[in-house]
Amino acid sequence: MVTKKTIKAVHDAGFNAVRIPVRWQCHITNPAAMSISKTWIDRIKEVIDWCLEYDMKVIVNVHHEKWLESRPYYANKEENCQKLALLWMNIANELGKYDDRVAFAGTNEVHVPNNWGKPTAENLDVQNAYNQTFVDIVRATGGNNAKRHLIVQTYVCNADFGLYNGDFVIPKDIEGNGNDYMSVELHFYNPWEYAGSGECYYWGEPYKQYGKTPQSDETTMVNFFDKLVSEWGSKGLGIVIGEWGITDHYKGSEADRMHENMTYYCKTLVSEARKRGFSTFIWDNNRFGNGSEMFGIFDRNKNMAIKADWVIKGIKEGIAESAKPM
Repeated sequence: MVTKKTIKAVHDAGFNAVRIPVRWQCHITNPAAMSISKTWIDRIKEVIDWCLEYDMKVIVNVHHEKWLESRPYYANKEENCQKLALLWMNIANELGKYDDRVAFAGTNEVHVPNNWGKPTAENLDVQNAYNQTFVDIVRATGGNNAKRHLIVQTYVCNADFGLYNGDFVIPKDIEGNGNDYMSVELHFYNPWEYAGSGECYYWGEPYKQYGKTPQSDETTMVNFFDKLVSEWGSKGLGIVIGEWGITDHYKGSEADRMHENMTYYCKTLVSEARKRGFSTFIWDNNRFGNGSEMFGIFDRNKNMAIKADWVIKGIKEGIAESAKPM
């Protein structure tokens, strides 16, 4: 459970923003109106207030809503857009008093169940409809929400399903806003065989001498980030890497060097992202060990102790590197 101490620990480690993934469906009191339990909305406000108290920016999203994320089909499109509009109308009205330090993100990883691969035209169209529905309804609530920063997603938050062939349609904002108050969100665990599954123990040019590395390297990352800038950044959109991470994976006597390599990966990602004006949010799933998807950093069962200090080190080195003149 998130406490004020949780937020303080994140702040004290050097972070200045928090993405709050929120599951709303368990707290809907009237499904016809998508009304939110007062107890739950008060809880969300409590966590936001703690973040703001520590001068941290906040993203609030709609996370792991199975009725929404698992049904990118025309058969569900109209009903889901209506429900999404009602839900975001309620969220936006409840959180409308917050200033521009609080941003809203419309969806999460919308995808066909058990299929993270290439979407159909139908799947893409539904995601684009979700994005436009989200923007329209939040803006309609007025007040601070008229110019609140809104974050929209590519299908399954995979930029490869948005950068090409017109797969991602930039939502139309209200007149006068242009793209000034909107960002595109992607999630980045690339290359997966290193950062996600841990099949490869090393990454990057300096570490190829030590063992198997993925084909995707620093050049691949830089070229991909440049593509994000040319496709979206050049149009005035912000770029938000809403999730990224590096799984803890190591072999006995090489553990220190492998953790050093993880620091190098984090430094490279953060530095290259920040040089291009991206915002990055590392994913901490509180899983620790050796293998796939061990993204834990702070041990929430042990007083928020930092267990992956090599990750924090890499992030700080990346921030410092990005500040150097290019």
